[in-house]
Amino acid sequence: MSKRIEAPTLEEAYKKASKELGCSITDLEIEVIQRPSKGFLGFGKKNAVILASCKEKVVEESVEKIEKETIKTEEKPIEKEVKKEIKQTIEEKKEIKEEVKIPKEEKIEKKIKEEKKSELPKIKEEFEEFYTEKETIEDIAQKIEEEINDLFKEACFDIEKIIVKPFDENTLLIEFKGPDSALLIGKEGYRYKALSYMLFNWINSKYNLQIRLEIAEFLKSQEEMIKNYLKPLIEKIKKEGRGQTKVLDGVLVQIALKELRETFPNKYVAIRTTRNGEKYIIVNEFNKKNE
Repeated sequence: MSKRIEAPTLEEAYKKASKELGCSITDLEIEVIQRPSKGFLGFGKKNAVILASCKEKVVEESVEKIEKETIKTEEKPIEKEVKKEIKQTIEEKKEIKEEVKIPKEEKIEKKIKEEKKSELPKIKEEFEEFYTEKETIEDIAQKIEEEINDLFKEACFDIEKIIVKPFDENTLLIEFKGPDSALLIGKEGYRYKALSYMLFNWINSKYNLQIRLEIAEFLKSQEEMIKNYLKPLIEKIKKEGRGQTKVLDGVLVQIALKELRETFPNKYVAIRTTRNGEKYIIVNEFNKKNE
């Protein structure tokens, strides 16, 4: 008989099922109904839900044990003399078969241990497969789109459905449109920077992807700003052979990185991080260390 188990993680659900059903994890028959999800900023969090039951072999062994105990408790009293004779007969047979029986029991015990050892890696592989499950960038984009729209559906801004789609193989494009979308930019772009920083740190740390946040064509103006900032730096690099940018926020790092790599295809162009977690870009000649 299967039992529904719910817990924050699959591992906890397995342990809970093992405890409630009275058998080890290796003896469980498990069907995953719902995989756990952390959600986004506390929204959409889901627990793991499984259907668990003990394997038939374990159930049969439990039934046999109960039947033996029941027979033992219901056994009628036997007279002392008859009981003594039966006991002596059993001991004599036991002594005859002892030499054969002991190796057989050891062999069975060894086989059980080997079976348990072979089952444990399978459970470990199931956990590893679950936590290392690979998703396509399209799947990730769809998941993020749902979570962002859930987050902003209660906001007071009049905005259209937020679109999240692949921009390239390493970048997601996030588009905000609608009558009030420009309000998300804020004075001097402070809201845009805050939103970009929040989305970038969430998506980059969880999915190792970059983002391109577009709000009412604000990104285009930022690209123009970066191009103007890079002009004197590019001239300096051409003369001296190397250089670096100032600390740049969120998506501005990616804009500058793209521009510098296109300008200097034969140089080493990479993002560096300060001790405080701030990012900037360096440009220099290729060498053995960088190769």
